[in-house]
Amino acid sequence: MKQGSSDLLARGVRAAEAGRVQEGLESIRAACAADPRDAEAHAQLGRWLSRLHRFEESVRAVQHALSLGPRQAHTFDTAGVILSRAGLHEQAVACFAEAVALDPASASQYFNLGASLKFLGRFGAAADAYETCLRLDPRFWRAHSALAATCTQTPASNHVERLQTLLDGGPLDPIAELHLRHALAKELEDLGREEESFAQLASGNARMHAAVGYEAGRDRQLFDTVISLFPDVLPAPPADAVDAEASASAPIFVVGLPRTGTTLVERILASHPQVASAGESQNFGVLLKRATGTQTPQVLDVGTLSQSRSVNLTAVGREYVRLTRPAGVAQARFVDKMPLNFFYLGHVARALPAASLVVVRRNPLDTGLSNFRQLFATGLPYYDYARDLRAIARYYAQFDRLVRHWQVTLPGRVHELQYEALVQDQRVATAALLEHCRLPWDEACMEFERNPGAVATASAVQVRQPLYAASVGRWRRYRRQLQPLLDELVAAGIELPDPLTSSPPA
Repeated sequence: MKQGSSDLLARGVRAAEAGRVQEGLESIRAACAADPRDAEAHAQLGRWLSRLHRFEESVRAVQHALSLGPRQAHTFDTAGVILSRAGLHEQAVACFAEAVALDPASASQYFNLGASLKFLGRFGAAADAYETCLRLDPRFWRAHSALAATCTQTPASNHVERLQTLLDGGPLDPIAELHLRHALAKELEDLGREEESFAQLASGNARMHAAVGYEAGRDRQLFDTVISLFPDVLPAPPADAVDAEASASAPIFVVGLPRTGTTLVERILASHPQVASAGESQNFGVLLKRATGTQTPQVLDVGTLSQSRSVNLTAVGREYVRLTRPAGVAQARFVDKMPLNFFYLGHVARALPAASLVVVRRNPLDTGLSNFRQLFATGLPYYDYARDLRAIARYYAQFDRLVRHWQVTLPGRVHELQYEALVQDQRVATAALLEHCRLPWDEACMEFERNPGAVATASAVQVRQPLYAASVGRWRRYRRQLQPLLDELVAAGIELPDPLTSSPPA
């Protein structure tokens, strides 16, 4: 490394980690210029470009870093994280494998390797990586919850005793306790100990909910602001007004609340020979944010939405397609299944008139339970509602209000797909889905579990199995514990299945 480049890099990383990312990037770029063959400097450039959601540039930076033949484990690990965020999971696994080979004592690198292996459906290898991570650091809390999710636990093979020992071993911070209790809840449910399972969920979620200090008013403002932006009907453009070429290559947006079947629908679509998967892309929200010029830390907030009134949405749509269309694929169409894009359907309809819009719905009680059971990333405020049953019900009511608004203001543009209907008759529901998306029937959509593509969502395990009905009506197992959810949904006027006469499954 040339004289001064190491100091520039260290200074840049310190500034970026302190929140002064632009200042840090200037020093990191200077380090790259001072020693163009410093692979770690280029990897750090990619890391912080990624933090700014400049994914295309970040991938170029790390690929350049890898071309320089790095020999530091940290460089490979940094490159792997960025490639994973970009959906390049095979390349990410290769980087993480190099990282653990160079530094086999690093727990975090084994965790990252496990995550990418899980995304690729290599669950046995992922579990091995997580176990190695925990052997190196038993207090690597995220690895416990990740490991529990890789397979169904059995009486002969589970981690219940280990998890309980850690919980009983002394004071834990809310995040550590959240991961351990979610892991324990998953394993106890696998073992048929459902009362104990729910108690663990409730305890971990309650403590984290209190620590975060969730404000329901903040979320309500988001919904109110979006609805106020699109008060009038936006009819579908005339057929001759939509360019034929654009229509033939238009993106498909699959949206909905988390854990309602959005990944399943995305896998069905991506099994079609004319459709590729872009995964859960943040690009539309990021580009809209960038176009508004707002400087707030969150991509989605009231200020950014308010400023979006003056944005050139056609330009946003054009750049979105350029950045999001998966590289190196033959398919003309692609599907983006970022759930939170339901906030942007009005923007999308104007930015991309030929885009297909699909909203996945699920029984509100199963939706509420699944959100409560899901361990969302603790640094994302968009899902803070999901740790309290009453807050979940209120959020569901706001989501329902917004979807009804889109059905009125975007007539004929939004296809609602009911998860239960898909499970009951996959062929009929899939045919309607494909028709809405202007796709011909293809039998491959009925065998989505054979799709080898990566799945970087909480449904990574489930969608590699054929369609099953075990999750339909799961709320009945926890009917007593879900009473606050049910009460709040009833108070909000949400239509429910008949909860008072339905009996639990045998």
